[in-house]
Amino acid sequence: MSAFVEQKTNAELNRRQFLKTAIVSGVALGAGSPAWAAETKGEMPYRTLGRTGEKVSAIGLGGFHIGSPKDEQESTRIIRSAIDRGINFMDNCWDYHDGGSEVRMGKALRDGYREKVFLMTKIDGRTKDSAAKQIDESLRRLQTDRVDLMQFHEVIRMEDPDRIFAPAGAMEAMQEAKKAGKVRYIGFTGHKDPLVHVRTLEVAAEHQFRFDAVQMPLNVMDAHFRSFGQQVLPVLVKERIGVLGMKPLGSGAILKSKTVTPTECLHYALNLPTSVVITGIDRMELLDQAFEAARTFKLMSKPTVSALLARTAEAAATGQCEQFKTTAHFDATASHPQWLG
Repeated sequence: MSAFVEQKTNAELNRRQFLKTAIVSGVALGAGSPAWAAETKGEMPYRTLGRTGEKVSAIGLGGFHIGSPKDEQESTRIIRSAIDRGINFMDNCWDYHDGGSEVRMGKALRDGYREKVFLMTKIDGRTKDSAAKQIDESLRRLQTDRVDLMQFHEVIRMEDPDRIFAPAGAMEAMQEAKKAGKVRYIGFTGHKDPLVHVRTLEVAAEHQFRFDAVQMPLNVMDAHFRSFGQQVLPVLVKERIGVLGMKPLGSGAILKSKTVTPTECLHYALNLPTSVVITGIDRMELLDQAFEAARTFKLMSKPTVSALLARTAEAAATGQCEQFKTTAHFDATASHPQWLG
């Protein structure tokens, strides 16, 4: 057998084993209790981030929205109030508001606040050179010498994992950054199709690599349409990979359906085996709303979940409340392909 044929055969066996794991773990997730354990400090429950052992707040502060307030001081007030009240998971990205979100967060994390948080940001680069440059730019903007979790952003195309893991690809830059102490953990994010997430995990396995965290949409509509919760979440739980849920309110579109309240949306996402539920907060009242949801959260019974999903089924059927899955409106790297390198 040639080396090429042997490599191809081994890759196919890895894929088959991966899918088998997904099926088995999916059954386990549906039948068992949540895979996370929570402890509460003040107003906020804390959960374990996969196999890292890190304790992170069940609610995370979304990075895009923190760059939205016209007054930069309002962003600082929101970030510091969130930290003071118990949110320690900070989300961000190299491209949010052309770097403005990272700049604002970097300023807000001065005066001892950086040491109080688990800081995450993301990069778009798919080549080693572009990724390395973006990593250093993010560190500079965030005014820190390391981030706790760095993620590959917008893994939304089937070829993205191939580019990331290719020779001279972004993973080489990420691994070098980790060895240099600039990055502690590595993850990836995406919002388009669960099959892309599954394939990314497959490609990683073929390269003997396991991500520390994965970010994806998890909400009351997702359960009915191209479901990350059904197709990706069981694999993450089985592999003890940290689960970062995002878009619990569907960027506001879910609330426009008039089928659920904000608190129900957050409770549903918290009820999944998520390590963190990242939500956008650009006003103090939304911060209060998030804390109230965290404070009042209790494990939901199966009949309660079923009733909630029954209410949202019709509105969710065609993906109209999750346009990040069905349109290019949320695909920043599609509009700026140069960011990929």
